Amino acid sequence: MAEHTPRPDQPRLRPAPLLFEPAQAASDPEHFFDLESIEDPRALLERATELTLAFRAAADRATEFQAMAAAQLADPRRFDRLSTADIAERAEWTEDYAKKMVEFGRDLMRGGEGPGHVDPV
Repeated sequence: MAEHTPRPDQPRLRPAPLLFEPAQAASDPEHFFDLESIEDPRALLERATELTLAFRAAADRATEFQAMAAAQLADPRRFDRLSTADIAERAEWTEDYAKKMVEFGRDLMRGGEGPGHVDPV
């Protein structure tokens, strides 16, 4: 089972596999990674926990990439740089949050916080 986001001094673990959702199963709103078919509550808790941790790890990693992209787009050395207001609009953030994400992205690219740290607030 995957663990929660590691501290900067711990290696990043890979999340549990998210098992492919066939199109037919994904179209059924009651179907979610076959959890509805697991009858044993212990097995259900284990698999649901694996999925929760995998989604959390994926969200953390995606947030890091968002922050790095925001920092790159706001880089004053770019001739096509965007303002934080433009970045906020594109990402559906507030401008204050966009500013924090730009700073967080700069820290990540400098190696400041290190991978796994996802608190841009």
